[in-house]
Amino acid sequence: MRYFNGFSLRGEERFFSEYLIQNDLCVAGFSYGAQQAFEYVYNTTQRVDRLILLSPAFFQSQKPSFIRTQLRYFKNSREAYIKQFLANTAYPSQVDLSACLSTGTQEELEALLSYRWESEKIRKITGRGTTIEVFLGREDKIIDAPAAFDFFAGKTVTYWIKGAGHLLKD
Repeated sequence: MRYFNGFSLRGEERFFSEYLIQNDLCVAGFSYGAQQAFEYVYNTTQRVDRLILLSPAFFQSQKPSFIRTQLRYFKNSREAYIKQFLANTAYPSQVDLSACLSTGTQEELEALLSYRWESEKIRKITGRGTTIEVFLGREDKIIDAPAAFDFFAGKTVTYWIKGAGHLLKD
């Protein structure tokens, strides 16, 4: 399996073992890594049977002012931003993500916040025989989970996990 990490994280895939499939024909990613995994599968010529998107970073429903504010906060106080980000990622669980911390760059954050999921790309990927599974937590404090659910449902196999946050834990 090829796995893509979330923003400012490394090694967090251990938290998703119940969702991941360990084989060479599976690609997965968490949050920002879900965007990267999606683009990898879209652009690869290699066979991929399953694409697993764990809490895909979904900000296209946000106003431009939200994105500018996030970038400004990160630039002004990276440490405070990351501390709050880790707390919001873990919510509502009490999982300590500090061992997985690998502070990302402003360019990565900007890419994550400005990424646009495209229905046509989903159709092309599924048209090649790849199953796309999307896992979303109803209590997610990072993304607009209801908007993400509305976008992905009907285009992918979408799971809406009651009581779970961005880390898909309760």
